[in-house]
Amino acid sequence: MLISAELNKAFNEQIGRELLASHQYINIASYFDGRALKKLAAMFFKQSEEEREHAMKFVQYLNDVGGKVEVPAVGAPKSDFQSAEEAVRLALQWELDVTKHINDLMTMANEQKDYAAREFLDWFVKEQIEEVSTMQDLLQIVQQVGEHYLIMVEAYLSHGGE
Repeated sequence: MLISAELNKAFNEQIGRELLASHQYINIASYFDGRALKKLAAMFFKQSEEEREHAMKFVQYLNDVGGKVEVPAVGAPKSDFQSAEEAVRLALQWELDVTKHINDLMTMANEQKDYAAREFLDWFVKEQIEEVSTMQDLLQIVQQVGEHYLIMVEAYLSHGGE
């Protein structure tokens, strides 16, 4: 086994977080779909797929290094939103939390001198910069246009604004 039991456990916990994020983004996408905001819905359905892919990267890594995959139970994501701003704010907060967890994993890999894990995690560190930036931008736009003019967000996304 090329990974410590401690880091293996932490990677399994991250698999759960990535899957919960995927489920949360399905709910956010469905919220927007229910409001006939198809571009916002598509964006969050895509985000959901990306989060599942992230979970699978951790699964594959654990398999590659002889670790043990133990997918944890994930709680139910939030499904009721009062506004687009609330939904996007939740997504941003989630990405900030995931960034903290990825940084914690990187710290653990560094402390254990697990250079393979550190190299693996480098991709996630860079990915989180993009994820946080995307959600910060989207939140700003939603706040600027307001709840009654979300069609403008749809137009923004139609022109490659994501």
